Amino acid sequence: MMDWSDRHCRFFHRLLTRRALLYTEMVTTGALVHGDVARHLRFHAEEHPVALQLGGSEPGELAHCAALGEKWGYDEINLNCGCPSERVQRGAFGACLMAEPRLVADCVKAMVDGVSVPVTVKHRIGIDKTESYEFVRDFVGTVSEAGCRTFIVHARNAWLQGLSPKQNREVPPLRYALVHRLKHDFPELRFSINGGIAKTAQVHEQLRLLDGVMVGREAYHNPWWLSEWDEAFFGEPARVITREEVEARMCEYIVRETARHGTPWSNVARHMLGLRNGLAGARRWRQVWSDHRLKALPPHEVMALAHAPMAEHA
Repeated sequence: MMDWSDRHCRFFHRLLTRRALLYTEMVTTGALVHGDVARHLRFHAEEHPVALQLGGSEPGELAHCAALGEKWGYDEINLNCGCPSERVQRGAFGACLMAEPRLVADCVKAMVDGVSVPVTVKHRIGIDKTESYEFVRDFVGTVSEAGCRTFIVHARNAWLQGLSPKQNREVPPLRYALVHRLKHDFPELRFSINGGIAKTAQVHEQLRLLDGVMVGREAYHNPWWLSEWDEAFFGEPARVITREEVEARMCEYIVRETARHGTPWSNVARHMLGLRNGLAGARRWRQVWSDHRLKALPPHEVMALAHAPMAEHA
């Protein structure tokens, strides 16, 4: 979800669900050790609960960055052992770390020893074309001994060669049964499942067997689904808010962000382009909010244009 689940996206999603745990895009240890910490870690109080996802493979650096995350107020620190991109592999982190469970355990222990918030791991069920349950079982067993109690499992292998990141989300087959088997073999640990889940009924089916469900791109492309989650999965009253109210709140947010940080409204608006999916006029609404010729207009005026009759806009 790099370049997707930034703080603007998370603020938008929090307008739709109070309870779902939100995750940052992956932030590398190098970006925090050598870069602008505030730019990478700044977030809004409204985002809680929110987890910081780190990418790295050096225990000392990860411990330092986890401590930064806790200092900045994140509710969880998550280590990414699931991203298959070649760029991430060149940095010796992501899914390739699954081949080195002892190193991952050392990284986890260093972070656990340095922070009081939970340290979790996101990983695949395997790497390349090896489809051995014992591989992922031993990975979880080794890492759990270092203090990780929660694993978020993308129920596909990661092919480190020959597939793009997009293909890695589609070509390796989903094998939910392996995640269910992990829960059976490690009942004291918490497991959330990720991959291919796009319907409320699917989430309920998985929650009967597991502790959580992570939804990525479906939540991004069809964000209105999130407005059902508090009632459907947390037993809370439904969120009483309309799409238009969410859009207006985002306009107010854009005004604040522009005043404080000079953020162009297009940097924020791109995250809400799926808000009206399935409704009449959704395509033109997206076109207006994507029209960079309108970048000089205040966001409330852009919203008015997006909802104006076609002839009036023309």
